[in-house]
Amino acid sequence: MLSYNVSLEGKTVLVTGAAGFIGSNLVKRLFHDVKNIKVIGIDSMTDYYDVNIKKERLSEIASLQRDWVFIEDTIANPVVVEQLFTNYKPAVVVNLAAQAGVRYSITNPDAYIESNIIGFYNILEACRHH
Repeated sequence: MLSYNVSLEGKTVLVTGAAGFIGSNLVKRLFHDVKNIKVIGIDSMTDYYDVNIKKERLSEIASLQRDWVFIEDTIANPVVVEQLFTNYKPAVVVNLAAQAGVRYSITNPDAYIESNIIGFYNILEACRHH
């Protein structure tokens, strides 16, 4: 088992981008390594690539039958981020939500501004206030 720098036992962890490849694997790993943990996942489920792949990842997590809550929304929405922090009080935040891909940024720059800048800002502000 991997040794962690921080004890996650009994903690609530927020994972943004939870339906992505890295996010979903992190959630599964947390559930594998930590007995008493609650994980809150959020993902906007954009169609940048096949949404069915993301849905399959989420169903794999749900099948573990652990303390898991998934919210389909964007971290670019400050109201949603504030509600997440108010309702679930995460002790640890792992921000993996981001719009990826270089070519896509040329035709859809707003997607990058929304997720990578505004969304990240909202997460930082919620961490600062909570």
